Amino acid sequence: MSTREGPDVSDVRPFGVYVHIPFCSVRCGYCDFNTYTADELGEGATRDSFADTAIAEVRRAGRSVGRRPVETVFFGGGTPTQLPADDLVRVLRSIDDELGLAPGAEVTSEANPDSVTPQALATMRAGGFNRISFGVQSAVPHVLATLDRTHDPARVPEAVRWAREAGFEQVSVDLIYGTPGESMGDWRASLDQAVALEPDHVSAYALIVEDGTAFARAVRRGEVTMPDDDETADKYLLADEFLTDAGMGWYELSNWARDDAARCRHNALYWRSDDWWGIGPGAHSHVAGQRWWNVKHPAAYAQRLAAGESPRHDGEVIDEASARLEDVMLRVRLREGLPLDALDAAGRAEVPALRERGLLDVGDGRLVLTRDGRLLADAVVRLLTP
Repeated sequence: MSTREGPDVSDVRPFGVYVHIPFCSVRCGYCDFNTYTADELGEGATRDSFADTAIAEVRRAGRSVGRRPVETVFFGGGTPTQLPADDLVRVLRSIDDELGLAPGAEVTSEANPDSVTPQALATMRAGGFNRISFGVQSAVPHVLATLDRTHDPARVPEAVRWAREAGFEQVSVDLIYGTPGESMGDWRASLDQAVALEPDHVSAYALIVEDGTAFARAVRRGEVTMPDDDETADKYLLADEFLTDAGMGWYELSNWARDDAARCRHNALYWRSDDWWGIGPGAHSHVAGQRWWNVKHPAAYAQRLAAGESPRHDGEVIDEASARLEDVMLRVRLREGLPLDALDAAGRAEVPALRERGLLDVGDGRLVLTRDGRLLADAVVRLLTP
């Protein structure tokens, strides 16, 4: 079901903008994101022209929702820093011009350690970016090679130092655990490096084999073997131990922050089902009870906008039952948990047994996952949303 161009924005929920930059120097074998290397792109979808194309969609967003304070902006991908820093700043400036950045807005860009320079980081910071998230993934060369990551782990401390010197208020580090061939010692080395960087925020995700990726094909052919669930759980617990000892607290299953101010406010929009507009090929939006997504290929995206047409591919209106289900699924992952009355009767009936098994804490009318519950979060969600 297609949505109309301009949803009726009648509430005052927090609002953010996501900008999808689809370019990567190498397509990692495990990645199922909407990313492309230069030789996969058609006419009109070059790096040189992308900023102008994205700005054209920002203007469409402005015509749709009008002036609405943007509390967070997140440039993701792909590798946003594959674009020149001046282009990233131009896109950010257009968001401010068309929609309006709220005072104190969080403005994040993802980056690979080998895709930044001191000058580029200084340009981004001067242009309004105040948070950067480095895709470190691992500190161990053979693990990075398995993941098709191209950066030298020795470059990571340098990139973080450049970001600090440029004046970024928050620096985040992304890690992946559970790569085939990664030992517990390898994962410990990655955590050692991450802690030594003294970041404000760390994300640590278990490697998931997504259908259609080169990694999935290699697993199917028996060329690589994924670790078992017990090993993956042990690595999660090791991460939680390391990061807690370093003074960082978990606030979402896969995210730890130095303090409340260092939490990723943009991701919180997703977890709370607030509103955001997605700019870029394949980007998803969620505004005023509607969800829609753009055409995936950068060339098709560029052609639509060049012709003055909407880049949307399709969308849906979210009914009350779906919204309630999604709310439970997302908020149960948070350290604050969710109110007991967010569950329906069938879900509430499961709570005593989950509490008895030590998977949930219940207090002040709220449900919060225990440490063991975090390891079995998907199973807990299935029981709470029968």
